[in-house]
Amino acid sequence: MEDLQNLLEKINREGVEKADARAKEIIDAANAKAAEILKAAKEEASRADADAKRAAEEYAERARASIAQAARDTVLKIEASVTEMLEKVLAKDIDRALADEANAAALALEAVKGLVGPAEIAAPPALANALRAQLASRPEISVTTDETLGTGFSVRTDGGRIEHSFKGETLVAELSRRLRPDLAKLLK
Repeated sequence: MEDLQNLLEKINREGVEKADARAKEIIDAANAKAAEILKAAKEEASRADADAKRAAEEYAERARASIAQAARDTVLKIEASVTEMLEKVLAKDIDRALADEANAAALALEAVKGLVGPAEIAAPPALANALRAQLASRPEISVTTDETLGTGFSVRTDGGRIEHSFKGETLVAELSRRLRPDLAKLLK
């Protein structure tokens, strides 16, 4: 009986040992699988974090570029508006100055002051009469009437091949062209 008892204990012990070994194998396999899953999850989280940071940096760069472009567009629109306003003011003031016969005549005399050869000044009727009177001592300069000129005058030299325009719109365009770089500097 004792042999039977020993045999039963041995069978029981071997069964428990096998069960313990199997349980250890299952636990070790589960721990290994859990470590793999945890490692994969950490790698995936790291990739997702890197992707999110890269996406945020790209978005921030696009936002900076968009803001910079909007700022440039705004400056250009302001510059265009100010230039338009400046041209309107210039046109009004230049037309008023050229409509004054004394001012226009003084400008015309200044324009032909250095000329040594024949020249022709084309001017609106009222200004043409005033210029004829003031240029009577300079027979090489003729004054013609040009009904198409609103304000201002033009000077032709070299048989009419060279013409310098001192009309309102020409002066506005030239002054505007010269002032535009300074205006751009002020707006930046």
